[in-house]
Amino acid sequence: MARPRLPRPPVGPSPAGVRPGRGLHVGAGDRPGPVAPGGGVMPAGSFARAKWSIAALFCFLGFQYGTWIARLPALKTRLDLGAGEVGLLLMACGAGAAVSFPLVAVLMRRLGSRLLSLVSGAALIAVLAALSVVPDYPLALLAVAADGVAVGCLNVAMNAQGAALEKAYDRTAMSQLHATFSAGLLAAALLASGVTALTGSVPAHFAVAGALLLLLLGGARPGLLAHEEPVPADGNGKKPRARRGLPSGTTLLMGCAMAFGTITEGAMNDWSTLYLKDVVRAPASVAPLGIAVVSVMMLLARVCADRWRTRWGDGAVVRTGSAVAAVGLALALLAGGVVPTLLGFACVGLGAAAVTPCVYVAAAGHGSDALALVAAMGTTGLLGGPALIGFVASAANLTLGMATVAVCALIVTATAFRIPWRARTGALAETT
Repeated sequence: MARPRLPRPPVGPSPAGVRPGRGLHVGAGDRPGPVAPGGGVMPAGSFARAKWSIAALFCFLGFQYGTWIARLPALKTRLDLGAGEVGLLLMACGAGAAVSFPLVAVLMRRLGSRLLSLVSGAALIAVLAALSVVPDYPLALLAVAADGVAVGCLNVAMNAQGAALEKAYDRTAMSQLHATFSAGLLAAALLASGVTALTGSVPAHFAVAGALLLLLLGGARPGLLAHEEPVPADGNGKKPRARRGLPSGTTLLMGCAMAFGTITEGAMNDWSTLYLKDVVRAPASVAPLGIAVVSVMMLLARVCADRWRTRWGDGAVVRTGSAVAAVGLALALLAGGVVPTLLGFACVGLGAAAVTPCVYVAAAGHGSDALALVAAMGTTGLLGGPALIGFVASAANLTLGMATVAVCALIVTATAFRIPWRARTGALAETT
């Protein structure tokens, strides 16, 4: 009589999802999910459902930002602002996001990325409502600064969700998630155009936008991933105090790549039209095509970039992409002319598209503090980059200012060789 075989113990991570560590991990609940090809247990739930829920957060942020930016002229008229005051208003938003790093780091540890996403989303809806009725400039500055802080919180939380999604399911998704941010900006612009054609009322416009934002946030909530398990208590029932210190060299490298990547991205958005008009002497009808070319190429590249990441890995995509951006822009500046310039701008949009998504994934693997710092450095680059190019243009000329953008892209290439990117293992390796 044959001896009955005992079931083999399960292989791979526990049903809770991923072993505890410094990274951003996702629990799968009490019951194990589907079995991964390598024998490990995948988190429960649908990848597509979680991906669309997180995409709703990215779309939410783009839509909220695009909504109030589209009505900036109306706010300027209502509050009787000058150009300098409008510039300070925009700077208050960026500054709020940049200095939110300490708060974001604490909230990520206390609330987790899922709850922080929902709380910061609700705060952004409240800020939009406040901006629609704000009576004077000081209160407008306060509201916009609060918007920047909430943007900083949601930015870190939603990228933590995206990184957790990739880690839990061993599939790439972050680039497409970033593409939905651009889709949100486009949707906000279209809504602003439609509402403005019907009524000039900012409160009416922001009320409609707020209702749509509530729908997006409510739709995102069920599919968001749970945050990592809380830190276990010690023998006295107290949680061990985390040791805080200076950021690691790796974190600073990732922050450097993020900062110079966002300088490249932001400077092209702000200076491409002026370069075509003032340096290339393009017709007035052609000059706006600069930002259009960059934006369209970046959106298309982000839709496709997850396949590139799966095939070649994050490091190769960032190194190659930033090099393409630098070389393409440099050649365009040397060649001159409308067509070469637009082709160079297209290279920037194509090459820079995957930089920030890949760096966010790498930073998330080093914990919420690293992710918050890298995100803050990215915001600083996005805020300070256009001003840096303006300073160079004032001291020399705009061609040298645009050459600075190419140098920034080359710095991203250099730092990308030193960053430990996520290994291409499991399902990712099998699809290559």
